[in-house]
Amino acid sequence: MTYGYARCSTSETRQDINRQVRELKSAGAEEIFLEYEHGDSKIKSQQTAMLNAAQPGDTVITLEVPRLARSTQQLCEIIDVIREKRLRLVIVGSITLDCRTGQTDPMSEAFLQMAGVFSQLELAMIRARVRSGMENARAKGAAIGRPRSTAEDIPAVFLRHYAAYKEGRMNVSELARITQLSRGTVYKYLRLLG
Repeated sequence: MTYGYARCSTSETRQDINRQVRELKSAGAEEIFLEYEHGDSKIKSQQTAMLNAAQPGDTVITLEVPRLARSTQQLCEIIDVIREKRLRLVIVGSITLDCRTGQTDPMSEAFLQMAGVFSQLELAMIRARVRSGMENARAKGAAIGRPRSTAEDIPAVFLRHYAAYKEGRMNVSELARITQLSRGTVYKYLRLLG
């Protein structure tokens, strides 16, 4: 079996994941696992499901190392699983780590780990640029983050049910459920109405 793994940081960038799916299919992936999670997230449920489903002799395909992991440690853990399960890992057009015989090619493993180091470095550089840009914007007087909510921002559906809450006929959980808002948002609106 040949498994494909596609990942992007959020579900809003589906165009990116669709490109990955097309390329994975053309590279021979029979079943593709889609992940909407940040690269250095410790929990990638679809990646875990794929590695659990893979049997000795199977192949795992992804387009680039940062799709698998943005952390060298996480990449090394994935390599360990690939080796233990006797799988083949293919980074399309780049590196193939074939562990189906129980042995690995040291050079391929080293190149894969080096790619992981560069992936982690790239993420650190992106974060540094973002922090610098935010500090620059703050220095110029720009407001960073979400705009502050005011009582005028409270939706009508919340205001309709607010009286029942004030009279004790409804608790916060019920108010959140009926207005389809998170409990945190309900508490925020309650503070605004004071």
